Amino acid sequence: MNTDVTVIIPLFNKEKHILKTITSVLNQSVTNFNVIIINDGSTDQSLNLINTIKDSRLQVVTITNSGVSFARNYGVKLAKTELIAFLDADDYWETDHLKTLLLLYKTYPTAGLFASGYFKQYFKRPRFKATYNTVSENYFGLIPDYFKASVIDSIAWTSAVLLPKSTFKEVGYFNETMRSGQDTELWIRIALHKPIAFSIKPTATKVINNTENHLSYSNYRANRIQLFDRFKAVEPNHQSLKTYLDLNRFSLAIDRKQKGDIINYKRLKSNINHKNLNTKQRILLNTPIIILKYLKKIQLFFLKKDIYLTPFK
Repeated sequence: MNTDVTVIIPLFNKEKHILKTITSVLNQSVTNFNVIIINDGSTDQSLNLINTIKDSRLQVVTITNSGVSFARNYGVKLAKTELIAFLDADDYWETDHLKTLLLLYKTYPTAGLFASGYFKQYFKRPRFKATYNTVSENYFGLIPDYFKASVIDSIAWTSAVLLPKSTFKEVGYFNETMRSGQDTELWIRIALHKPIAFSIKPTATKVINNTENHLSYSNYRANRIQLFDRFKAVEPNHQSLKTYLDLNRFSLAIDRKQKGDIINYKRLKSNINHKNLNTKQRILLNTPIIILKYLKKIQLFFLKKDIYLTPFK
């Protein structure tokens, strides 16, 4: 069993983070990997910083700015290994990240995706462990129902997954026509067709800093609406997928309402089966805009005091 890995890092203007990101890869406890950085037209000092790193495992490929999905797909097609790991240019790994994913792969070789637990870090504050539904402490194995397990935090997150190239050949690549939600859309396709293996041990960190914005965050989230339309034909016959998508619709509906996008708020709300929401979520969905904005400020206030309030728990 060949366990060599190609790590793909799409890069666009991440000069504040890229050195920490790359260092976290080069410090892995395993050594059987190479790194392809797809420079997606960066205009800051990211490339100059990367060039200060001298490591034969590191390859930089510069392309015209084409978006993160194209960059990831381009990297997959360049990779000479069967196993692919992804890392966004502002996230980082623990030293045993690849070791953990490779152990999953060796234990469950027929799975289509291998995922590890992860931390979430807001505003450079202390990290929170992601929370999963129906997944026991110390879990290491196949996930019986990906959608049911992902209704709080997603089992699969881009910087904490390992995929065989055969999975892309079977279910397709990241959708390059979508501006947002491309990763979620791919994980859904995989989960509908292949087993997913998961280790709950957190070995990666998701850096969330809305002051910098991930792709102009508000407009970016608005474009996630098309994600839900892609699975409407499947939803009626797949209850856990329907619940999973309804909870994502709820989250986006609240965001759209706060931004004054009432048309899309109503569109999203009309497609939600309210039985799939908890009491807090049903109340919030019908809460006036001014109160939602006030509640958001309260949430951010507590977040900066390391208290994470969420309607999903």
